[in-house]
Amino acid sequence: MTEHDRFDGSLADVTPEQMTRYSEGTFSDVIGVKYTEVGPDRVAAEWVVSPQLHQPAGIVNGGVYCTVIETLASVGGGVWFADRGHVVGVNNNTDFLRAVREGLLRGVATPIHRGRSQQLWQVQITDEDDRLVARGQVRLQNLAAETPAKD
Repeated sequence: MTEHDRFDGSLADVTPEQMTRYSEGTFSDVIGVKYTEVGPDRVAAEWVVSPQLHQPAGIVNGGVYCTVIETLASVGGGVWFADRGHVVGVNNNTDFLRAVREGLLRGVATPIHRGRSQQLWQVQITDEDDRLVARGQVRLQNLAAETPAKD
C-alpha cells in the first residue's frame, strides 16, 4: 500500500474496515490495532496482546498504550475535522492503571472539547473483563487545509 492509498487527505466517512486497511504497514499495524467503530464522536478499536508488545518484565509496554491512545484520538479528531484539514497531536497524557500480560484489549476515544484551533479527546483502554487498564487524554491541533492559490 502506498502513502497515497493509505490517506487521501480527509477521514470524512471512513469506515472501520477502511481505517484498518489505511493503517497497514504503520506502527498501529505492528501493534495489531483493528478498528471496530469510526466516527466523529467515538472511535473504538481492539488488539490482542502478544509477547512482542511486552517490556522485559513480561507486561505490556506503556508505549503501546500511549500509541493506541494518540492514534484513536487522532482518528476521531481527523474524522470530525474532516475536509477542513488535518489534526496533529500536541500533548498525550497517559495513565497506566493495571498490568496486562495477555488477552484482548479495547480502546474507546470520545471528545471532551472541540474548538476552532484545538480538540481534547479522552481514551479508555479496557481488558476482556471490562476492567480499565489505561486511560489518556490527547490534545490535538487543528491544521486548516491550504487553499490553492488563484491564478
